[in-house]
Amino acid sequence: MPLASTGELVTAAATARSAVAAFNVITLEHIEAVIAGAETAGSPVVLQVSENAVKFRYGRLLPLARAAVAAAERAAVPVALHLDHVQSDDLLRQAPGAGFSSVMYDAARLPYADNLSATRAAADWAHAQGLWIEAELGQIGGKDGRPALEAHAPGARTDPDQALDFVSGTGVDALAVAIGSVHAMTTRTADLDHALLKRLSAALALPLVLHGSSGVPDAGLVEAVVGGITKVNVGTALNAAMTGAIREFLAAHPEAVDSRKYLSVGREAMAQEVRRIIGVLART
Repeated sequence: MPLASTGELVTAAATARSAVAAFNVITLEHIEAVIAGAETAGSPVVLQVSENAVKFRYGRLLPLARAAVAAAERAAVPVALHLDHVQSDDLLRQAPGAGFSSVMYDAARLPYADNLSATRAAADWAHAQGLWIEAELGQIGGKDGRPALEAHAPGARTDPDQALDFVSGTGVDALAVAIGSVHAMTTRTADLDHALLKRLSAALALPLVLHGSSGVPDAGLVEAVVGGITKVNVGTALNAAMTGAIREFLAAHPEAVDSRKYLSVGREAMAQEVRRIIGVLART
C-alpha cells in the first residue's frame, strides 16, 4: 500500500486515545522485522531513521531510506517514515525527497532561546515542504554523550509553562517531553513522572511523544498512553533482542559463518519484540 503519513497515524491514535509505535531502524533486517511484527499485530507503524543511523551508513540517507520505502509499500499495514533526531540542516533538507513524511528536529541541546529559534526556522521550512515536525524540550539524556542522570536532574524535565511558550513560538506539530525516560537504556527501570505528564497533556493541545521507551516497564507505557502520550519511540529494545538472539545462536553454533543463519534469528527476535510492544500499547 502507499506510504502512510506519520501525522495522520499520530492524529488517528490521538483520536482513539491510544499511541502509535515508532521503531528506529538501522539495517534492512530492522526494517523487515518492524513491518513483520506490525503485520502480525495488525497495526500501523512508523519506521524511524535517526541521524546517528545515517552516520553509521557512511553519512548516506538514501540507501536505507529507499529500502524502507520499498518495504513499506509492500506492507499489509500502513507504514510511515520518520527522520529522527535531526541536528543537521543539510540532512533535514533531504527528508522530502527520500520518502519521509515527518522529521524530529533536535535542538534540545541548545539553550532555550536558541532551541526555540532554531526549531522555529526548521518548522517553517518543514511545513513549506508538507512535512509534519516533532521537537524536544527538556533533557531526555542518554544520546550523543548526554548523560543519563540528566533526566533526573533539577530542571531537566519539561516544564508545562515553558512547553506552552515553546509550542506557541515554534509551531511544531508534536513535542517529545522529558518525564523520566532515558535514551539507550538496557534495563526497563525508568520511573516516569506521570503527574507531570498529566500537567503537560492538560497544557498542550498537540500530540506528546515518549522517547527512551525501551527503558520503561510495560505498566509505565500503558499509564503513559492513558496520560496523553500518542507516539512511543523504541530503538534499544530491538537492538537488544537482535544482539541477544545472535549471541545465543553463535554460542550454540560456533562453526556458523553464513550471516543469513544468524541474521534471520536476530530479525525474528526483533519482530517478536515489535509485536510484543504493540500489544502492550493496545492494552489502553
